[in-house]
Amino acid sequence: MSESPSVRLVQQSDYQFAIYYNEERDPIYGDEPPPLGRSQGATPSQFLLAGVANCLSDSLLFALRKFKQNPEPIETKASCEIGRNAENRLRILEIEVEIRIGVPGGTLENLDRVLAQFQDFCTVSSSVSLGIPVNVTVIDSENIKLYPAG
Repeated sequence: MSESPSVRLVQQSDYQFAIYYNEERDPIYGDEPPPLGRSQGATPSQFLLAGVANCLSDSLLFALRKFKQNPEPIETKASCEIGRNAENRLRILEIEVEIRIGVPGGTLENLDRVLAQFQDFCTVSSSVSLGIPVNVTVIDSENIKLYPAG
């Protein structure tokens, strides 16, 4: 049986919503920036970026740990380009993700193998990339670009 994640949103005021991802925990908040909202939470675009970045980070960590490698600490930044489509509607046109591992890449065994396949196991970015290009870069603690090669 496949997993069926869910969330529950409860409007707080105007465009601010409490987002319950676990009914036993405090919610996180989403909001729009002015003039619609008051920036009292992450925007929907930021939540999408967080989902993509978190899943990619998890996939890389999982793949490295499979080979008993410890890349910690990992820090990931994600950004996007928002622009208008053919119908003049605002859309996320492209996502950029930069994953920084906390050790030199040369100290990790099987790194080439991991880098060649970790994205394929990321449920979120693999799904999102069907409609939005997701560009991923991996950098080590010595500021050496490990992925993509070249």
